[in-house]
Amino acid sequence: MLKIGLVGVGGISGAHIPAWEAMENAELVALCDIRPERMEKFEGKKRLYTSFEEMLANEELDILDICLPTYLHADFAVMAMEKGINVITEKPISLKEEDVERVYRTAEKNNVKFMVAQVLRFWPEYELLKEIYETKKYGKLLSGTMIRLGSYPRWSWDGWMMDEKRSGLVPFDLHIHDLDFMVYAFGMPKVAHQYRSKRPEQDYISITYDFGEFSINSEASWYASSYPFTAEFRFQFEDAIVANENGKMMIHLKNDEKIDLSQQAEGDTGAINLPKSDAYANEINYFADCVENNKPVEKVKPEQLECVLKILNNL
Repeated sequence: MLKIGLVGVGGISGAHIPAWEAMENAELVALCDIRPERMEKFEGKKRLYTSFEEMLANEELDILDICLPTYLHADFAVMAMEKGINVITEKPISLKEEDVERVYRTAEKNNVKFMVAQVLRFWPEYELLKEIYETKKYGKLLSGTMIRLGSYPRWSWDGWMMDEKRSGLVPFDLHIHDLDFMVYAFGMPKVAHQYRSKRPEQDYISITYDFGEFSINSEASWYASSYPFTAEFRFQFEDAIVANENGKMMIHLKNDEKIDLSQQAEGDTGAINLPKSDAYANEINYFADCVENNKPVEKVKPEQLECVLKILNNL
């Protein structure tokens, strides 16, 4: 039974904690947050800490799950791995490109595993898109569009998300999802065109990436106005449009046939080959399996993380 500790009982922990608790071969034994009120509902169920150093000293953990603000990820990962603990951390690994080498060097030195939870790599719709591209099922890829839009995160603890030095703002917190998937699925792009509107109350970027034979247009925003979160894509292949829009995954073929691959609202599986699943649970189960069965963590590679951070730091 894997013993799990989690640090940072904030918003994203609401996706991680249920995933750990649903696993039969893992037990979430300890939580840590500097805000004791965030852990009140877990009293009597987990061991609770407001000091990370105290948790590391008292617990014998197999895996640490880091759900802290961005600027803390690398340092906390290094501290845990130097204690011989395997680490999965929320994205991004850091705001600094050089931290990739530091973190992976620490993992190798201490013979532990490390992974950044880049969740789109585990999202069924995105996995299917990658498969379609690689198999050329609908011919060559000609163009793509990816958008990720939302409102300014005024709700964040201590305003850390609105602090560029701590979060990196929209490029590192929001756009990184789509850019990471592009690098994972299509390779390293060149930035062909970029535009950014950054103001105290909002942040917006529009970027066109050049992959040689095709380009991908992307948008990401924290709007000042209240705007519903939207994450969609549309890719043009020679023989079809593959689109994940308005809550549906659709294939629009040249002969006007339409194939609905959308996940079902109920039941265990969706239409065709898109199972109803939780991508956060998928990534956590994948890492736990790597730890338990001593498999290499191949889904997320350090050179890909370095590529993403290099691009983001040059926007």
